[in-house]
Amino acid sequence: MSSLELLPPLRLPRALLDPRLGTLGAADAQGLVAVRVEHGEGRIRAIHPWPDPQTSTRAGLACAELPLAITPPVEPHAHLDKPFTAAAFPNREGTVAGAFAANIEEAQSRDLQGVLTRAERALELAWSHGLRAIRSHIDSLGVAADPSWEALLSLRQRWADRLELQLVAMVPIQHWLSPEGEQLAQRVAAAAGVLGGVIGPPFASRRQDREGLVALLRLAERLGCAVDLHIDEGSSEPGRGVAMVCRLMLEQRSEVPLVCSHASSMALLADRPCRRLCDAIAAAGIGVIALPTTNLWLLGRRAGRTPLHRLQAPIRQLQSAGVEVALGGDNVQDPWYPGGAFDPVELLRLAGLISHVLPWQRQGLAPFTTAPSRLLGLAWDGVLRPGAPADLLVLGAGSWGQLLAQAPQRRVLRGGRWLEPPEMERPSPLLACLPH
Repeated sequence: MSSLELLPPLRLPRALLDPRLGTLGAADAQGLVAVRVEHGEGRIRAIHPWPDPQTSTRAGLACAELPLAITPPVEPHAHLDKPFTAAAFPNREGTVAGAFAANIEEAQSRDLQGVLTRAERALELAWSHGLRAIRSHIDSLGVAADPSWEALLSLRQRWADRLELQLVAMVPIQHWLSPEGEQLAQRVAAAAGVLGGVIGPPFASRRQDREGLVALLRLAERLGCAVDLHIDEGSSEPGRGVAMVCRLMLEQRSEVPLVCSHASSMALLADRPCRRLCDAIAAAGIGVIALPTTNLWLLGRRAGRTPLHRLQAPIRQLQSAGVEVALGGDNVQDPWYPGGAFDPVELLRLAGLISHVLPWQRQGLAPFTTAPSRLLGLAWDGVLRPGAPADLLVLGAGSWGQLLAQAPQRRVLRGGRWLEPPEMERPSPLLACLPH
């Protein structure tokens, strides 16, 4: 058996530590506790309070000077078939119509090597930034479908020992009514994938949307697949698609694992209708994946005006109703959103500003860690306990305030081994004690 290793003292959120570890004591005002983590053979062996209450020594280091650490975040919604295409296929106006047009043009020229190159670059960034799992939607109709699936299935296998990659077939919801939809569902199920669909402006007729969703749910039940919908990504008919999904899930008593991605038009609902819909989502057992960066970039644009309503899923109201909510980065440097870099820390920093999701609160940190772990059905829920993977993201910040003030440097621990740090001209003093 390999020898155990004790990491230097760290500050971890109490929300990401097993609540049964009573010896760790209460969290401070920032929700953090100082600990030392012991690991061996790629697993956590013990988590000790710091300073050791038996000796009461601090080794000359104050708690406020310890680096902040979290368990590796999860990206619940990405598009690995099209990142880094914004320069070649720009959407200068930043509109939904412009994004559709540029996406269609890009898809016509998409090939296997191009997807492989871009997605490999994306996975390298995600890995170095500390992500441990990604769910990616794939354009699954037209000439772009086959090269995109072939490339990402290949990369899923190649990256399997480093990063879990889930793949979702994204098509218009009515496609699941067709024989081609049945064939696609069987191929996706054979590849252990997820069935997806698009419901939202411009809506089809209510009957068509309902029939397409019924067909999708039946396929998912028969084939044992989860479902992840692009839904209500728009600035009209608020919550229409989500309400229909709730009704059908409850009517059919469906037990298909289902999440609604986007749900951004719910922001236009008045308080009472919004809370009623949130309650219905909870009753139906549906999860929600909020995607504020792309939604705030695209939605509500009117020439010459600053939008007064910022359209994103009502994260806090959903959580208050008992809905599991994850928060994702969505598009990265493509026609839908020209920014992003598969960096969960940057997304966490932005979320405090644009979504009022505060990381020192349990429900502010959960959308990046434990909630997406559960919604994606990952083997590890992201809570640190003996027996969990020896995986950590250690930041060059001693507090949440420091993290929000400036993007921190970081070190990534995977299976008890440190990834090679990036080139740093002036390494953070908080990370100087970590092995290289």
